[in-house]
Amino acid sequence: MKTLKRILLFFLLPLIVIILAVLIYVSIGFGKLQFKDLFPVTDDYAAFYPETYDDARQDFRDITASLSDHYNNVMITSIVVPSGTHNDLTIDICYVPAQKDSANLLILSSGIHGVEGFVGHAAQQLFIRDYLSEQLLENTGVLLIHGVNPYGFMFNRRVTENNVDLNRNSPSTPDLYQTINDGYPIIYDLINPKGKVNRKSLENRFFFVKAINEIRKASLPVLRQAVLQGQYQFPEGLYFGGTQPEPQIEALEPFLSAWCQPYEKILAIDLHTGYGERGKLHFFPNPLEEPQKSMLENLFEGYTIDWGDSEDFYIVTGQFVEFIGALTPGKEYYPMVFEYGTLNSQTTMGSIKSLHVMILENQGKRHGYKTTRDSLQVKHDLHEMYYPSSENWRNFILDQTSEVFHNILPRFTSP
Repeated sequence: MKTLKRILLFFLLPLIVIILAVLIYVSIGFGKLQFKDLFPVTDDYAAFYPETYDDARQDFRDITASLSDHYNNVMITSIVVPSGTHNDLTIDICYVPAQKDSANLLILSSGIHGVEGFVGHAAQQLFIRDYLSEQLLENTGVLLIHGVNPYGFMFNRRVTENNVDLNRNSPSTPDLYQTINDGYPIIYDLINPKGKVNRKSLENRFFFVKAINEIRKASLPVLRQAVLQGQYQFPEGLYFGGTQPEPQIEALEPFLSAWCQPYEKILAIDLHTGYGERGKLHFFPNPLEEPQKSMLENLFEGYTIDWGDSEDFYIVTGQFVEFIGALTPGKEYYPMVFEYGTLNSQTTMGSIKSLHVMILENQGKRHGYKTTRDSLQVKHDLHEMYYPSSENWRNFILDQTSEVFHNILPRFTSP
């Protein structure tokens, strides 16, 4: 018996030590949110990046106001978004009609997910400086929609004041809010924990292990789809799409319908950050039927489109670009989402880390934080996930954006 115990101890103790070491290593590595960005860049775009929502809005207003000095019939307007938190939240819009032939309309929208508006703002500024020109406007109108979710933009949150994800709230069909996400209730407890956020709790230190167990029971693509698709049953939960259109979606509808009406061909680009390979500009629309799919692939020839039904991506309900498409029946319509990756969330580790950041931020908003340090760290991580502080990352993604505009705009605007 003693010999057996010695043998068991001889084999089990090292195994236990190895398991503990792996768990500690994973816990420490999983908790970090650091990257050594060494992307090749060709320009410095620091001036395009704002520090606050107010800075971004003022920059947008200043630069669009100056467009009236160069082009005819420029229309600038602001939509006030009602709020119980702040009395000066607006969506700002600039519409520059085609100056001669109303053949094409380019729509560039930012800040659907509020905190993502910083990068969206920078991309819009880049477009105005380098690509908005008399030549483009000969046969192409331009519609710039800035800060669609100003509450989230102001307070560094992804959702609206009502905890609604606007990119799950934009109805392209009347039955959107009756959509049932069958997978969401199964993982509800994992992604919507109760109680104050305590980042040092065992549950949070080893969230990676818990999530891996859920992946084992299903798979990463299945879990990703269940979480990120959007859900309409749990108002307090992550990725809630609402029970009716949010005020800003209702307010935008008549403007979009009126300004799209004169044009035959429409390209709508919605600007996002967060998902995908760090530093990479992903093209991430929902799956399309033919011939629309082939048309979009031809427009973006030379680039890989990550259709939502591929292994590393997911399908979204209530998407803003699909909402615009529903308002423009009979048009030649090209819906596209630009997604600038930040945390390598196409990988298992990155995907789980991204999810954990979202879980803690929503939990903190609902239930509070154990300590001030917990609050500051979670908010820092969320901000870093959607608006990386790395200057190298910021410059690199705008380099890519500039290249894409350079290549696709001539294709889109050619007769």
